[in-house]
Order: sequence, then structure tokens, then C-alpha cells
Amino acid sequence: MKLQVKFSLYNAVTKIAIILVLGAIILFSLDRLAYNQFDNRLIKKKNKIIKHLNDDEIDSLLNKQQSFTDYNILKEEFIILTDIPDNQKDSTAKVFTEKREIEGDIEVYRILNYKFSYHTNWYNLEIGETMTALQSIKNSIRFYMLIVLVAALLITLVADFTFSNFLLKPFYLIIDKKINLVDDPSHYNYENIPTTTNDFKILDNSINSLMRKINTLFALEKQFIANVSHELLTPISILSTRFENMLNTPHIPVEHENKIYASLKTLNRLKVIINSLLLISKVENNQYLKTEDISLKQEIEDIYEDLEDRIADKNISYNATLTKDFHFKGNKALIHTLLINIINNAIKYNVVGGTITISDKSEAEKYVLTISDTGQGMSQALVEDAFDRFKRGNSEENGFGLGLAIVQSIARFHRIEIDINSEEHKGTSISLFFLNETSR
Repeated sequence: MKLQVKFSLYNAVTKIAIILVLGAIILFSLDRLAYNQFDNRLIKKKNKIIKHLNDDEIDSLLNKQQSFTDYNILKEEFIILTDIPDNQKDSTAKVFTEKREIEGDIEVYRILNYKFSYHTNWYNLEIGETMTALQSIKNSIRFYMLIVLVAALLITLVADFTFSNFLLKPFYLIIDKKINLVDDPSHYNYENIPTTTNDFKILDNSINSLMRKINTLFALEKQFIANVSHELLTPISILSTRFENMLNTPHIPVEHENKIYASLKTLNRLKVIINSLLLISKVENNQYLKTEDISLKQEIEDIYEDLEDRIADKNISYNATLTKDFHFKGNKALIHTLLINIINNAIKYNVVGGTITISDKSEAEKYVLTISDTGQGMSQALVEDAFDRFKRGNSEENGFGLGLAIVQSIARFHRIEIDINSEEHKGTSISLFFLNETSR
């Protein structure tokens, strides 16, 4: 899981927890809030009535004092004005809840009681509203509270995600440019990623420092392999010449002759290994030019002529149907080595009477060449280690495990991507992805 997603989830969980706590507090306080709102409405009505009170209004209300007045058909509210003895003391408005009967119906009302004087006369004013109105207020508060909480949650989540994306952008750039996209330490870009976060600066500088050490060790390793390989070829050639001269000695015993032949065979195997390592070292050190125009179709045809006898010996059905004659700039000898190693493996690890199919297709900005066989195949573990040196898919076959390592080095040198799909006892398919010349 990405760090950004973790940050967002953490923020979401904390925000939801906070909102739930706030919601619970508001719900517990809802009755008090609703009563306050309700009482304020009654006080505003009282103030409005007192403000616009006149003699005619007082007479109208007093003449109806025998019953509740001014209530609508649903009996949700009423106003009562009664004359009371004079010489009352000033009093503030009182609000209480009480049951009242209206035309045979008993309802619970929230009632405001207020005593006041008007032209030296004292009156008692009662304004009441049913508690159903209070429930309506509660529902309104709940509804708007829910909207506000959900909107706040969404806004904070979007803001947190956007900010975390902005904050972590340098981190992902460092990971991509400094680690994921680095195939060769010698081509590493040491330029720092712009960021104002000190932690990311430390990470960037640490990776740069580590890559400098790796690049130095990598260069030393390649130079060591090249030097050792070159130096070993001379004594091998000398030993081979001496063994060959010994074979020309008259009357040499047969047992000695067999041992010399075995020694020559071992030296030849060692020479092949050294030449392969030397080839890999030269390719990785960019000691070849990529200036030749290469036709993949022509290379496939030439390789078939070279391997025709081996294909016939195993009675393999060989199908090369290329729909396009793809051309690109590269090193012809290296591309020939790359293709012949892949096709040679398709022959070596194939079954008698099997099939080799070479096909192509174009996708996006790439040309794809696929070489498939119906041979022994490889397990997933072997596929993952296929490009490691000295590892072979089948220990019963002759080889040194350097074929695909050479293929990988040449492919990287030409910016060719390789994909291997294999299944045990069903065969192997190797796809080469070539960039079009316009994309290079």
C-alpha cells in the first residue's frame, strides 16, 4: 500500500472519529438546542405582539378570553390575553410546558407567560405552540447537522489527499527516477529532485551516495571480468597448443590420448565461458558501435540456414511468418548473437517433433518479435532467474547458463525489452520489444 494511501486512510479514520464524537455531543445537546430555538421563537412572537399592541387589539383579545384564540385548524399555536389585577410587579417572560385542551383535544404545548402593563392596566399574555413544532425543529437540526458533517468530511478528505499528493510527489519522483528507472548504474542521474522537505533531501542524497559506491564497484567488476577474461585466454591457448602437439607424438598410449582429448575439451569449454564473459563485459562497457542498418527478417532467415541441420535432427517444425520487415540501427553481430542464442535454446530444450514459431506484431510505438517453442518449459522460479549468469533451466543439457545473460546484455545495449512466458512441459515464449525509429 502506498504511503499516500496510508496517510489518506489515517486522516479519514481520524476525521470520521472526530466527526462521530462531535455528532454524538450534538445529538446529546439537541434537546437543549431545540428548546432554546423554540423558546426564542416564542419570545420573538411576544416582542412582535407587544410592539404592535393597541387598544383595538387588546379589546379583540379580551373579548375572546373564554376560549383559546388565534389557533389554526391544526391547533398548533394559540394566543391568550387576560386582564389581571393592577399593582403587579414587573416580571420577565416565563416559558414552560403544559397540557391544554382545545375543543376536546388535549395537546402538549410549550407556553410563554408574560405579565405587562399597558396604559396603567395589567395584562397576562400567553403564547403557546405544540411540541410537534419542536420535533420539526429537532429534525431540521439533525438534517442540517448531517449535511454539514458529511460535507466537512468530504472536504477534509479531498484536501488531505491533495495535500499528501503534493507533499509526497518528490518522494515518488525520487523512487521512480533514482531507483525504478535505473537499469545501469553507469547511466545514473545524480541531479537532485527539487523539494523543500528536508527528509526527502536526505533520502535523495543518501541514494546518490549509495549509487556512487555501486557505480564504482560495478565498473570495477566489469573491468575485472574483462581483464581476467583477456588474461586467461593466453594460457588457455598455450595449453591447447601443447596438448595438440602431444597428440602428434608418435606411439602415444591410448589412455594418455584419451586424457589429452578430455583436457582439450575442458579447455575449449573454459574458452567458450571466457569469451562469453568477455562479450558481456564489452557490451556493458559500450565498446560496440550501433551504426548498422539491421533487417530482423533477414537475420531470422540467416540463422535458420545456420541451424537448419540441428532443427532437422530433432524433427522440429519451424514456422517463421513475419508480417513486417522491421529495420533499425544497431550492431549486426550482436543482434545475430542475441537471436541465435534464443533460437538455439528453443531447439536445445524442445522435444523431438516439437514446434518453433516466430511471429511478429506492432503495438503502440513498438514492434514485437516473439519466439515460441513447445519444449520442456520452465517453472516460475527459473523464469525469474533466467537472466542470471551460470543458471540453466535444465541441468541435463550441455551449456554454461550464459546464453540468456548475453541476450539480456545485448538487449539492454539496444534498448530492447524482453519478456519471458513459460510453463513446465508446455513450452517457452520469449518476446522482444523493439522501439520504432521515431521513438528512439
